[in-house]
Amino acid sequence: MITLNSQDAIHKAWLYRVLLAILDNINLQDLYFKGGTCASMAGFLDRFSVDLDFDYVGKQKDLLKTRYELENIFKDLGLEVKDASTKVPQFFLKYPSKGFSARNTLKIDISFPPPKANIYEPIRLVDIDRIVICQNVATMFANKLVAILDRYDKNNSIAGRDIYDIHHFFMNAYSYNKEVIIERTGLDLITFFKKLSKFIDEKVTETILSQDLNPLIPYKRFNKLRKVLKRETLMFLDDEILRLKDSK
Repeated sequence: MITLNSQDAIHKAWLYRVLLAILDNINLQDLYFKGGTCASMAGFLDRFSVDLDFDYVGKQKDLLKTRYELENIFKDLGLEVKDASTKVPQFFLKYPSKGFSARNTLKIDISFPPPKANIYEPIRLVDIDRIVICQNVATMFANKLVAILDRYDKNNSIAGRDIYDIHHFFMNAYSYNKEVIIERTGLDLITFFKKLSKFIDEKVTETILSQDLNPLIPYKRFNKLRKVLKRETLMFLDDEILRLKDSK
């Protein structure tokens, strides 16, 4: 159970309100749930997550219809579209907030085309009492591993939550979908993990981890973890490289 302050609880309520509206729309059945919020709701992750992420598995010609359906949902819910991408269905939504400095923006991000190697399965999301088609945990893990380098290549940014998430997945001995990594990066697994380990070692700082994770994890838990998070993540990656070499 993740304990939330009142501001985060309001954000979570809006997350669930939007998610349920999307799930209830019969014209949006080509949206498969993924990402940090999905992983948290499915019990694979133990942190707060603030966005909604989906894979669009339908036909490209129907993508515009999907955008229209989403925009109608936002309008019906009284949400203001603060910003939206013209290239892919990505929205930044503003919901009512009484506090001037309170979080009041919700991001909806839709990926198309998703990796062909992605695997999906029906997962029961207890918080909303629904069975939802989601990426399975191995697919989530693989995409999260790739996301660290991909985020930096595309946006020159590093998200501390990515490091936390792969550390958590390793700690829980989850398997990763190897084919997703190979498809998305074009690298063999050993080369990929070496590149990822080097990147984290050189680029990820405690400041980056603290700035990104402080709003998402209770302070006491993060304070215990922050000094070992990077070191243990590198240990997991190095162990995986050795395991892959031994399996050849």
